[in-house]
Amino acid sequence: MAIARYPSVVIDCPDAAALGRFYGALLDYTVSEADDWVEIRGPEGQCICFQQVEGYAAPDWPGQEHPQQMHLDVVVDDLDEAEAATLALGATKHEHQPGETFRVFLDPAGHPFCLCLS
Repeated sequence: MAIARYPSVVIDCPDAAALGRFYGALLDYTVSEADDWVEIRGPEGQCICFQQVEGYAAPDWPGQEHPQQMHLDVVVDDLDEAEAATLALGATKHEHQPGETFRVFLDPAGHPFCLCLS
């Protein structure tokens, strides 16, 4: 028997509303905003939360002065099409690209995330 259900990921950021809207658009999830907290939810209950914090320092990937600590991998069908759409939402493609079946981007708050082919 499970101890808990419906895990969610909480990401610290300087602007919870802006980052929640970014990932909501990227994943086509519903966005719910409340003060310094935003939740995005997928059709099957998947949830990612964004918590606004003061003094936020963006991760310095691949460096470790400010380690990434966690990142999201999202699956796409076509890397080129997904890259164009992701950049249009406000992401930045990272200069360091260590693989061929995925691409590393930074969200508007500087968190690394990857577009992956399965």
